[in-house]
Formats: sequence, C-alpha cells, structure tokens
Amino acid sequence: MNASTITIGGDLTIHRLGFGTMRLTGPGMFGPPPDLDAARATLRTARDLGIDFIDTANAYGPIVAELLVRETLHPYAGITVSTKGGMLRPGPNQWAVDGRPGSLRAAAEASLKVLGVERIDLWHLHRIDPNVPADEQFAAVAELQRAGLIRHAGLSEVSIEQIEAARKHFPVATVQNAYHVIERRSDPVIDYCEREGIAFIAYFPLATGALAAADSILAPFAARLGITPAQAAIAWLLARSPTLVAIPGTSRVEHLRENVGAAELRLSADDLAAIEKVGRKAAMLRAPKP
Repeated sequence: MNASTITIGGDLTIHRLGFGTMRLTGPGMFGPPPDLDAARATLRTARDLGIDFIDTANAYGPIVAELLVRETLHPYAGITVSTKGGMLRPGPNQWAVDGRPGSLRAAAEASLKVLGVERIDLWHLHRIDPNVPADEQFAAVAELQRAGLIRHAGLSEVSIEQIEAARKHFPVATVQNAYHVIERRSDPVIDYCEREGIAFIAYFPLATGALAAADSILAPFAARLGITPAQAAIAWLLARSPTLVAIPGTSRVEHLRENVGAAELRLSADDLAAIEKVGRKAAMLRAPKP
C-alpha cells in the first residue's frame, strides 16, 4: 500500500488509510457477522495489503469486532489497534451513552482483556455523555493514561470547543468524526486538528456505502477516470488534509482491495476540485430548507 503516513501523539506512526471494523458484525451492528470466514479473511487481507491501523470499539457487536480482531491479527506485529469505550448496546441498531468514570474504566479494562494486550495504543471516548459532567469524563480518560491502561487518547464526534475542554485534562491525540465529500460539518474541526497536530480519523468515509454504489453521485466522474466511485471518494479524502486518516470498512475482500487501490491514486487539482463540487452540490440538496 502506498498511502502516506501520520504520527499520532508524537510516537505512533501509521498509514493514513486504515480499516474500520463496524461492518464485521451482524445486522444492526449486533451479534456475529453472517459469514465469519469472510470477516476473518477480510481482516487477514487488510494485514497482507499493508494496512497497519485497525479501528474497532467494544460497542461493535458488542465485543464481536474486538474478538475477531484478536482472533485474526493477534499479536498485532506492526499493526496499531484503536478501540473505543463509553457506548452500550441494548439491541440491534440501539446505542446508549455511558460516560460514568467507573464505566469508562471498566470498558477499557474489558478491551484490554478481549484484545489481549497490556496497554491499548489508542483509546477513544466513543461519545461524551450529556448526563455526566464532561470534566468528569475527561478526568477519567486522563486517569486511564496515568494508570498505564492506554497509551494515547482520543475523542469521537466532538466540536472544537469540546476538544479544547478535553485538552485541559489530557493530550488529545486523535479526533474521530463522521466525514466524507458530502458530510462536511467537521471541516472546521479538521482545520483545527491540522493546526494543532492532532490526527483526524474520518469514519463513514463512504457514507455507509452510498458513495461506493453503482448509482453514487461520483459514478460519472469516476467512470471518466477509469476508477470506482469508492476510490474517488477515498482519494479525495486523503488529499483533503495531511492530518486525515480514512477508515473505510467492509466485510468483503474485493471491496477492501478496491479501497486500498485508492491510496495509489494521485488525482490532479482539477479532479479533486470536481469531486469537491459534486459533494458540495449534494450537501446543499440534502440540507434542510429554512
């Protein structure tokens, strides 16, 4: 794989094209995947293709994705595994936030055991719990670092103001927000992260598959270049900022190979501007009318 690299927290260097594991679970991101062998094969192929950053969470499944990562990739030679805590899963497509300090500690300790590591290289607060004072949650994350349970800490789905509040308690190494060529609400966050030396991890980079579909808004453009819509979307993301890490997920090896192929592309400034124009037009069309 030919993706450029980024260094997280000053000492953890990864390629900027990683792999997200949410899709390696059952319907509604709950329970085991329909085809366990295919899920394992996808993880093995990610490793074989040179992907060295795997993003997971204890809420995916729950636990299912972490278990598959351990079963397939442990002892993670040359691979950084990032996980998250602070979300509960009552059932399929159901998510609940739990940012109580004791719960965050328990989540990190459980991930340590499931992943089979003595320290988690990168751990994210999956969401800030609106029912728990934010400073208490940030202090709990800082304590995880002091206790040696986690190496670097990050945040997920946050604003600049929330990042700055967290930085009073611990060094924010990464921010993980939904972002793609249409979903642009985190543009100011990306610019902030670039200025501050914080890695920005874009999840849902293919809009949960919509940008990769045959009828994707990028399909006509991609056809002219002889690439796939998914490759166009990912190539644009990797060009968006040197601080951005894209983590497209899939349960199929052929889609994984397609995604990795995007790291080899070097689109022209005109091509990137064309993708930008298509994305912004689509964003305007789906924006709520006043």
